[in-house]
Amino acid sequence: MNEMRAIVRSLHGAEAEIEPVGGNGCGRCASGKGCGSGKLSQLFCSSKPRTFKVGNAANARVGDEVNVGLPDGVLLRNSILMYVLPLTFMLVAALLASALFAEAPDGAAMLGAVSGLLAGFLVVRQLTKRSGMQAVVRSVVSAAGS
Repeated sequence: MNEMRAIVRSLHGAEAEIEPVGGNGCGRCASGKGCGSGKLSQLFCSSKPRTFKVGNAANARVGDEVNVGLPDGVLLRNSILMYVLPLTFMLVAALLASALFAEAPDGAAMLGAVSGLLAGFLVVRQLTKRSGMQAVVRSVVSAAGS
């Protein structure tokens, strides 16, 4: 099980909206002796704190610091789905559109590729929502106000 620490920012029924604790990179960026991935993250990613909705099995409250767990294999499975499925949809849709519209195969292939890619992302989104495999608040490390 992959775990991380987070702060509960709000509650939504059986789910908690969490903000991960810690910065980007390994912590050596400030010393100037690290690889610089944290600097790249600062350059290309939003500086706004990221939040995620997770299951609240530990009944954490707003402000609690919690351990959040992600079941083994979920990250790998979803990563493969996120990359392979949309690209497969894109390729198949481009080939089909090119074959169906022989008068303008390049334009049809381009439109087919874009629509296939978008369809692939929508399918992945639905599959990951239905899988029931999501991150869960496993335990409260420190309660708010204590």
